[in-house]
Amino acid sequence: MADNFQVAELFSLQGKTALVTGGSSGLGLMMAKGLLQNGVRVIIASRRQEKCDEALRELSAYGEVFALAADMTKAEGRSRLTTFVTEKFGELGILINNAGANWGSTLEDFPDEAFAKVMDINLNAVFSLSRDCIPLLTKAAAEEDPARIINIGSMDGIHVPIVSRVGTFAYVASKAGLHQLTKALAVELAPKNITVNAVAPGFFESRMTDFVFEHYLKDIEDDCPLGRVGQPEEIVGIVAYLASRAGAYTNGAVIPVDGGTCVSKGKRDWME
Repeated sequence: MADNFQVAELFSLQGKTALVTGGSSGLGLMMAKGLLQNGVRVIIASRRQEKCDEALRELSAYGEVFALAADMTKAEGRSRLTTFVTEKFGELGILINNAGANWGSTLEDFPDEAFAKVMDINLNAVFSLSRDCIPLLTKAAAEEDPARIINIGSMDGIHVPIVSRVGTFAYVASKAGLHQLTKALAVELAPKNITVNAVAPGFFESRMTDFVFEHYLKDIEDDCPLGRVGQPEEIVGIVAYLASRAGAYTNGAVIPVDGGTCVSKGKRDWME
């Protein structure tokens, strides 16, 4: 095994189990589809039952998938979800904390309740669900093949975004906090053979980006050194790496997948 460096072996996900929150649309749906196509049994969770049902109809063509409507910010919702995972899988090899929210407003008009809501979904719920899933993750964990927590952060947790022309104060704070939480959990859970990493995506097509793509797509492309937005295979690929044998020694990392936007700017004619 140690001398087998074939890609098919290094990146195999066959037989693993995964939970993807926010898995009914956007990045979550992309990741769930990619996992299923590579032999992973998947549970997706989202707050709305109709969205779960719609996603389930699409994903069922790719493998063994289940869906549950649950609110990650509520203890009752997390309890229902962990019970569901226990009944279906008995253990959990991969937890992808993807559910998230955003809010844009001028600083003067930014509501306290909006700030609290975004922080609750993007940061507090990730901590709580990760904690609640530790017994399930521990059952799947082994020294040679750790269980994995993969948090979906954002390039906006690394730099301050300007393309949308409106402040996203709660979002950037929550994602920066999530990146640091990822590192703290990585240190804490490593002795249990659970790795914790974060992916920091740039702009990918999703419900959250519909507005900015409609109004500022050209600016987004100008702001990226590669001059484009991300494609589904590029988010699936990094998740596959982190969940596979190839990524077993990666722990506490925050990996940007944004075409270089967070570290170097493009031409940005619209700023001149």
